[in-house]
Amino acid sequence: MSDIPDARESRSRRAGGISAYAKIFGVPEQEVPAVFAARVGSTFAEEALHAAGGPAWSHPALTGRDRSIAIITALAGQGVSGDRLSTHLRLGRQHGLDEDALSALMTLLAGYIGYPRASLAMETIHRSFASGGQRDTAPVGRPLFAGSATPSWRGQTRMTVGSPTLSIASPSPAGS
Repeated sequence: MSDIPDARESRSRRAGGISAYAKIFGVPEQEVPAVFAARVGSTFAEEALHAAGGPAWSHPALTGRDRSIAIITALAGQGVSGDRLSTHLRLGRQHGLDEDALSALMTLLAGYIGYPRASLAMETIHRSFASGGQRDTAPVGRPLFAGSATPSWRGQTRMTVGSPTLSIASPSPAGS
């Protein structure tokens, strides 16, 4: 393979993307391609690595804090929460965003993205800080909790989170 400028640029963008996603995922750079491919498939992962290695992630006009605010805003606006948002909250904390700043951001955004989406993001923010600064997400590609909500009989919902089972009874219709 010749070392033409396009090939060098492609390798450079991929390397930059690996570096960016290593910070996002909190894993060593050498693990990023495999971890990312396991999460979204190899073709999508490679495309994302090249995109993340471009100027958007490295332009000097934006600080890491600026990027974190923009990404957290975009995720909240799309209704994304859970481990995807938590991953970027962890990175935002590393860039100097504290709970007060993120709470103010969600309060501001509520009027623009709607209270349901802002409150969903706020719940994830609250859980993130309630965990005492510990990583509150499962390793990339794994669910945050080892259980799932499953419908049960007679108007109850059973939610399994780890070991204990939490049953939430909803009112049964009259006469049942």
